[in-house]
Amino acid sequence: MIAKIGRGSNLYGALAYNQLKVEKENGQILFTNRIIETHHGNYSVAQLAQSFEPYLIANRNTEKPTLHISLNPDPKDNINDEKFKLMAQEYMQEMGYGEQPFVVFKHTDIDRTHVHIVSVCVDEDGKKISDKFEKRRSMSVCRELENKYGLQSATEKGHRQNDKIFRPINYQTGDIKSQIASVVRYLPKYYQFQTLGEYNALLSLFNITTEKVESEFHGKMQHGLLYIPLKENGERAGHPLKASLFGKGAGLPALDLHSAKCKETLKDSGAKTILKTAITIAVQSTDNEKDFKKLLAEQGINTVVRKNETGRLYGITFIDHNSKTVWNGSRLGAAFAANPFNDYWNHNIKPFIKESEEHQSKYFQQNTANDLPAEKLHELFDFLNKETTTFNSEETHIIESLGGLFPEALGEDYEEQYFAKKMKKKRNRKRDHK
Repeated sequence: MIAKIGRGSNLYGALAYNQLKVEKENGQILFTNRIIETHHGNYSVAQLAQSFEPYLIANRNTEKPTLHISLNPDPKDNINDEKFKLMAQEYMQEMGYGEQPFVVFKHTDIDRTHVHIVSVCVDEDGKKISDKFEKRRSMSVCRELENKYGLQSATEKGHRQNDKIFRPINYQTGDIKSQIASVVRYLPKYYQFQTLGEYNALLSLFNITTEKVESEFHGKMQHGLLYIPLKENGERAGHPLKASLFGKGAGLPALDLHSAKCKETLKDSGAKTILKTAITIAVQSTDNEKDFKKLLAEQGINTVVRKNETGRLYGITFIDHNSKTVWNGSRLGAAFAANPFNDYWNHNIKPFIKESEEHQSKYFQQNTANDLPAEKLHELFDFLNKETTTFNSEETHIIESLGGLFPEALGEDYEEQYFAKKMKKKRNRKRDHK
């Protein structure tokens, strides 16, 4: 089980987010502690908030008095409501919040049933409850609860994050939002790309694409981004999801900034020269698309092509997982653009690649597949050794390879962050109106 502890200044927003789940029948209130009871047992956000008011009024100088905790057991754990109640109470007691008012909400809108706990971290006198060594203490409490209730151990699993970290999404398993989040949140941190098209080529390896949207608001054009899940054949597999659901890093402004930085970084990059060398040798050593892709894949380079309905190739992008860079073919040079490769594979006209003085390196003195760099591909990229540009859902070894490389995604609730952002904007508009 993994616990995520969040703090904020907006108690009402935290309660409203969870109560909205209840009203939509995607959640329920499992347990309340030191909360004023209602005669019918149901609560509104305002009624819940009343029990916290004395603590917030007494608050001395704690900027973020609201406590929002999520307890996330493994989906394989069979936990009934009574057990969830006991676990939540024991967790709060051990963390020092047992005498605080708190509400335990159970969420059932995704396949990973979990609970959220809303409370405050200041006592009745307005003094902040100590959070020293909080993360360490929280992990210790989680391990104790796992042992006591026979739960799957997050430590033994190596934090594989329910097999959702950095793998191609599978629309048939559900929880599309969480699957996309586990990919898009980290890709820009590890890969360099210079355009949205190159970003889309990288995303296509994980059965995801993006689409720009524009709308007018108060006379100004607003630009946004949608993330769309795909089937393995490239067809859409579900409804588009707003970038704001996945955090700021997934939105257009952040991606534009990342692209601009990459343009500067890659201006004089040696990775470009090495990639062109590998492509040139692959062209000289093969006579069809299948063998070309396979040869490059063995060197940790994916080739993503775009074709129209007639089979004409109109786009080609190379993803070098060794240097973690993405290059549209035309960015490498005219000979590496889509048209020459269309002629190559559809009309048997091999591209003419001019070997300039700049590229007269030891690599270009070789012209066979056996002369490609012999360095063994890192085990993290074993999954790249295949002929197609998409992944089979059965290739679960990617989870083992990449699972420990990226930070934890489990417990992050981007819908919650989006809801809080909307609430903040709403309050600001009311304040401006006044």
